[in-house]
Amino acid sequence: MNAEPLIEFRNVGRRFGQQQVLRDVTFQIAPGESVAIIGESGCGKSVTLKLMIALLAPSTGDVLLNGRSHFERSERELTRERLRFGYVFQQAALFDSMSVEDNVAFGLRQNTNLPRDEIAAIVQDRLHEVGLPPSVCRKKPAELSGGMKKRVGLARALALSPDIVLYDEPTTGLDPIMSDVINELIVQARERRTITSIVVTHDMVTVGRTVGRVIMLYPLPRLVDDEPQIIFDGTPDEAFSAADPRVYQFVHGQAGERLQEMAMR
Repeated sequence: MNAEPLIEFRNVGRRFGQQQVLRDVTFQIAPGESVAIIGESGCGKSVTLKLMIALLAPSTGDVLLNGRSHFERSERELTRERLRFGYVFQQAALFDSMSVEDNVAFGLRQNTNLPRDEIAAIVQDRLHEVGLPPSVCRKKPAELSGGMKKRVGLARALALSPDIVLYDEPTTGLDPIMSDVINELIVQARERRTITSIVVTHDMVTVGRTVGRVIMLYPLPRLVDDEPQIIFDGTPDEAFSAADPRVYQFVHGQAGERLQEMAMR
């Protein structure tokens, strides 16, 4: 990787009480990369995103942004650095009591001194970008379909013009057509601006459509001692033809010996 890393994990571990979720995870992401983090449920994918944005701190190891450790930054600095990130949550995480307009405008109102008319214009632009009409502005989240909520969540994530966008299971719960809409919006967001995209997903169609690199984590209980938790790091094409049966079975949706393993638990 020639460019200086934008995000770097150095031997990162994360424990919740007695449960270890991540162990000795090391990787780098360069500016402008599009990366998918894949793996079975419980392997630490969403935790990895939260460590990137400093919503969680590593139990061991270090997370760096532009070469500086999160541990070196004050809480005020971390708050400022978080504004460089847009976060698209798995279930959209919209504020139920707010209108769509207020949801998308929330970060702008909290973190900028822009006049109201300029904020309103940005909100309209971002909603248009994700294919939603102005008439949606006054609706509450409860009035929206699942796909519309996801698009509002993406509009909100893009409102502050982030350098990095984190997508946590962006197509979960959507039908194939709406999933393809979301995938196309992820691609368009990267084409319209210079951003680094990191997508946590189980959806291999999303992987093939939206990223140039795949990192696969494996659940710690299924690894032997000292075995690396990252079992694959390469292109989507390489993932689909991987020699490692764990990678191959996952990306092709094949149970393999897992049925027998689960029966023995």
